[in-house]
Amino acid sequence: MDTSIDPTLTLPDTILLKHLLQDAQDGKTAGPSGKPDPNDQGTIKLLSDLSDHNSDRFQPTVFTGWDQEDLHFRQFFNVNIYQPYVRWAQTVVRRPTDVVFITHILLYFSTSLPSAIYLFYHFTWPHAVFHWLMTGYYLGPFAILLHNHIHNNGILSKEYRWIDWGFVYILEPLIGHTWDSYYYHHVKHHHTEANGPDDLSSTLRMQRDSIPDFLMYVARFVLLIDVELPLYFIRKGKYKFAAKFLIGEFGNYFAIYLLARWNFWASFVVFITPLAFLRLGIMASNFGQHAFVDENEPDSDFRSSITLIDAPSNRLHFNDGYHTSHHINPRRHWRDHPTAVLKAKDRYQTENALIFHNIDWWGITFRVLAKDYIYLAKRLVPVGPQVDMSIEERAEMLRSKCRKFSEDEIRAKFGIGKVEKKIERTEVKT
Repeated sequence: MDTSIDPTLTLPDTILLKHLLQDAQDGKTAGPSGKPDPNDQGTIKLLSDLSDHNSDRFQPTVFTGWDQEDLHFRQFFNVNIYQPYVRWAQTVVRRPTDVVFITHILLYFSTSLPSAIYLFYHFTWPHAVFHWLMTGYYLGPFAILLHNHIHNNGILSKEYRWIDWGFVYILEPLIGHTWDSYYYHHVKHHHTEANGPDDLSSTLRMQRDSIPDFLMYVARFVLLIDVELPLYFIRKGKYKFAAKFLIGEFGNYFAIYLLARWNFWASFVVFITPLAFLRLGIMASNFGQHAFVDENEPDSDFRSSITLIDAPSNRLHFNDGYHTSHHINPRRHWRDHPTAVLKAKDRYQTENALIFHNIDWWGITFRVLAKDYIYLAKRLVPVGPQVDMSIEERAEMLRSKCRKFSEDEIRAKFGIGKVEKKIERTEVKT
């Protein structure tokens, strides 16, 4: 077991990971009561205080790259610029923790938007390459900012609801999205089906360590989602969702078409390539998020998704690594995930949940496709029965969870009791 702690982890991630690794070293599995370990109460309080603006230990997130204790500004800048900015931004966002959202929105509007406009005014390839690199860097953070937005019907306070509603329609096409498509696919479809047999992005029917299956999985989404998603909504009787998805998707395509008739290369750089790369990236990440599916309870959120404690996922992408916690409660605030995991530690242990560290979603997908289960086993933070396993046993366990399900198995696992399982997912709140 790798017990190293990445020094670039966020403070909450560091606190949580140290706790879980110490539990594993002490041989702890799960308490008989199903309640949080009494020894964890101080840590739970600390994690909660870091996100509670009424606590003396509260720390807002202002930049993704640094925690509060890492920022050492000169007094003039701190007193006259930084602190006033933080105080103002906290009145704009819904939660005082989320100053970073304002930081990012301002960043995108001051860089991506003027760069795109100028490319249409005066296109040059050096500028185009710079714009590609900049947009590539923005794709991940903006996607997860938008992820928070769509799950919580916005991120800004009520006084700024028109800005909250409007900024996404300006930024989405610039940073790889079409209007509202992420909302309808992710919130209204993926979280409804939860990687089940009706989920168009389900991994159940894929052999997850097969490169051909992976390529087929990505290609199906990229080529067919514009047909399959509205048909799914129609089958479910959700005609408004189908119509709104089609209006947003093809309205965006038509706008790009009109702009391409005016300036093809600018449209190619600003809209078309970011859209293609984002959709490839999202599906590669989703493949990793649901690569390991329990052979006995594939409809369990604890057993069909995983948790990552790593810097790229959580520091740079607003705790995107806490995928299990997110599926348990999709509306949970991103800063609350580490606390939620520790509060539900016994459940993670008894469910044999998978928690990794020092590896991101791209790493998970790559190592699964490479069948490098020993590497993955070494990155596992063992909980529950995993504590007593050898590295080889953990590797074999991970291999078994990448097996594709037959149609007979899917009918058996997702037939009787499917409704009850969906109800259970909505009731688990920690």
